[in-house]
Amino acid sequence: MKSQCLQKALVGATLVLAALGAVAHSFKLGEIDIGHPYARPTREGQLVAAGYLKLTNQGAADRLLSARTPAADAAEIHSMTMDGNVMKMRQVEAIELATGQTVELKPGGYHLMLMGLKAPLKAGDQIPLTLKFEKAGEVVVTVKVEEPKPQPDAAGVHAH
Repeated sequence: MKSQCLQKALVGATLVLAALGAVAHSFKLGEIDIGHPYARPTREGQLVAAGYLKLTNQGAADRLLSARTPAADAAEIHSMTMDGNVMKMRQVEAIELATGQTVELKPGGYHLMLMGLKAPLKAGDQIPLTLKFEKAGEVVVTVKVEEPKPQPDAAGVHAH
């Protein structure tokens, strides 16, 4: 009896996890997985925003060449590095995706610069973004505009 209850519970948990995975915010183009494209809200009059996502390549080596969206005049691939106390941001020609490699476009690293925004990005908005890969081709993904998640302070203690 206990075995049957445990088995039913495991099956139920598996179905719940499968359902959660089915609504995950991810996309696929051939053997390239594109995980959780997002951007942060912008203020009125702000003309630039950054877009982030994760690329996982399970196929032959490829390269992300470009991006475009109707929400902005231009979308460029950028890298950001720190040189001492100086932040350096540069446009890059492409992002290399070796076989089996995951590259995360995130704050402080590679990201997509959305320039010439046609309207402010508001939390809850969803904007289309076309990604162009050298070999895999093009795919349209949905960028969700999300508020940043609260971060605990570095010491783990609230200062009053």
